[in-house]
Amino acid sequence: MEEMEEELKCPVCGSFYREPIILPCSHNLCQACARNILVQTPESESPQSRRASGSGVSDYDYLDLDKMSLYSEADSGYGSYGGFASAPTTPCQKSPNGVRVFPPAMPPPATHLSPALAPVPRNSCITCPQCHRSLILDDRGLRGFPKNRVLEGVIDRYQQSKAAALKCQLCEKAPKEATVMCEQCDVFYCDPCRLRCHPPRGPLAKHRLVPPAQGRVSRRLSPRKVSTCTDHELENHSMYCVQCKMPVCYQCLEEGKHSSHEVKALGAMWKLHKSQLSQALNGLSDRAKEAKEFLVQLRNMVQQIQENSVEFEACLVAQCDALIDALNRRKAQLLARVNKEHEHKLKVVRDQISHCTVKLRQTTGLMEYCLEVIKENDPSGFLQISDALIRRVHLTEDQWGKGTLTPRMTTDFDLSLGQQPSAAIHSQLDFASSPCCTHNNSATLSWKQPPLSTVPAEGYIMELDDGNGGQFREVYVGKETMCTAFNKTGVSQYSKTLVLQTSEVAWFAFDPGSAHSDIIFSNDNLTVTCSSYDDRVVLGKTGFSKGVHYWELTVDRYDNHPDPAFGVARIDVMKDVMLGKDDKAWAMYVDNNRSWFMHNNSHTNRTEGGITKGATIGVLLDLNRKTLTFFINDEQQGPIAFENVEGLFFPAVSLNRNVQVTLHTGLPVPDFYSSRASIA
Repeated sequence: MEEMEEELKCPVCGSFYREPIILPCSHNLCQACARNILVQTPESESPQSRRASGSGVSDYDYLDLDKMSLYSEADSGYGSYGGFASAPTTPCQKSPNGVRVFPPAMPPPATHLSPALAPVPRNSCITCPQCHRSLILDDRGLRGFPKNRVLEGVIDRYQQSKAAALKCQLCEKAPKEATVMCEQCDVFYCDPCRLRCHPPRGPLAKHRLVPPAQGRVSRRLSPRKVSTCTDHELENHSMYCVQCKMPVCYQCLEEGKHSSHEVKALGAMWKLHKSQLSQALNGLSDRAKEAKEFLVQLRNMVQQIQENSVEFEACLVAQCDALIDALNRRKAQLLARVNKEHEHKLKVVRDQISHCTVKLRQTTGLMEYCLEVIKENDPSGFLQISDALIRRVHLTEDQWGKGTLTPRMTTDFDLSLGQQPSAAIHSQLDFASSPCCTHNNSATLSWKQPPLSTVPAEGYIMELDDGNGGQFREVYVGKETMCTAFNKTGVSQYSKTLVLQTSEVAWFAFDPGSAHSDIIFSNDNLTVTCSSYDDRVVLGKTGFSKGVHYWELTVDRYDNHPDPAFGVARIDVMKDVMLGKDDKAWAMYVDNNRSWFMHNNSHTNRTEGGITKGATIGVLLDLNRKTLTFFINDEQQGPIAFENVEGLFFPAVSLNRNVQVTLHTGLPVPDFYSSRASIA
């Protein structure tokens, strides 16, 4: 029952309800708390003025919330009324449980009457502290609200069940322990509150004061209080109005307030609503039971997650450490090769420097000697040596022209870390979503030793077939579809055959990791432009070595008639020149009037027809037929651009700041090409 305690506490004072009343919005308030949050409204907002103007349609007049600001949304906890000239601005305070309330506009008069009987300021307004709905009280004041006797009974039973010491019901802050109870007032008092609020004189002198424990027993044994009508205090509720959803008395029916409403006996509706509430509670009880079971499941999951996390983290650290060790070993091997290449290049270049220096010194000496000979004035002496000098000069010149002035070694290191840039390798280290999967035109396989195996495997044998029912064959490079394990005891049984199908079309984007630094990416790396006026190259993320592949690029911006190039390239293509300038790219570059095919800086097949903003360029790479073909606006541009292309190719583009293009992938091969290929 402790979980029910919040339902039994007033939202204003934070204590158990004392003489609770029911507001029209169905929320409850202590009578004393209700009086504390009353405020005055202007005369123009009174119920009498509203009814006189014809705007009043019910016993309770709700205020227009747009005309006044009851609560501040700031965290300071202070607010004020606004919009009423006659309403003084008063600070807003917080009750013990955090609900904002307003102090009374004026202190209540000192009286020993109950809060409901004390006079209420004219034109008073009350705001529900829970739903913030405001209404203006009529002439009855707080007496117009029914008392919640059921809630009082629940609170009494709850307090009795806790067997707690009875507390004074009139202490404003921390209630003190009660010392007496007045049977007539039905209120528990501590000594200070009894002397202040229940003096032994006047009419109160006839009241009987008993110890708190005896008062609790007498309250429990006293007959159940019958609620009286709020409009007719001498009449008990005897009927229930279905439309108004409230109990009414016989006099209410006589006055005709509910003449057109459906009215039923109070006892019958009491039993009906009890039955309905019980049925509703059954469904809610089932949900609560399911929630408890679900919480147990979640708590078990928390424990399991923690255990699995520790185990998986240890496994991850071990695998990464092993990978780091392998990378360090491979790094040392590669560095040794780089150092060897470095020393070789330096030796060749230094030898060429030494040879060229000696040759230059000899040439310079011959030139100086010839110049001195030319200065001689003796013709016979000159002619005696001139033929020999002329032959020596021509011979020396010929020696310089036989590749002597060409470097024997390049400065580049012809070493590459595989087919992908090193920046992309570490990004592929991730948690596999499944042991075996396909992506675009590639397949990924993984396997591990059977969990019940007692002898560790020393290695694995991988085999594949041709996809047409042929024999399996051992492979060391390729897409593995079957594996067996072997150790010193022999070869195990074959695993289950695994069949993987790669996608017929590929989806990819441009690759920031391999692009020139001047390339600007957007639209999830599908749109590119450049920050430089010089041509810069960008590659696609996916490489192709088999199959037929088609993609398109739309020209989003085309200013000042530049020459963008489109095609395919190797991973190590030059990135700071137009695509096709070296032997690592096969491309078509195009302006606003015509196009050319280019490979290794060789221009061929000039074709009329260029591009403008909005044009579409198609690239068709058929690695089955080893051809590369281009299209502009769905029309083939020129003949087949390149033939006998084979190897690994990446989609590529070169452009400058005057061009912006967007990539479109996952496209099927054009129909006319498919039909032509089938005929061929």
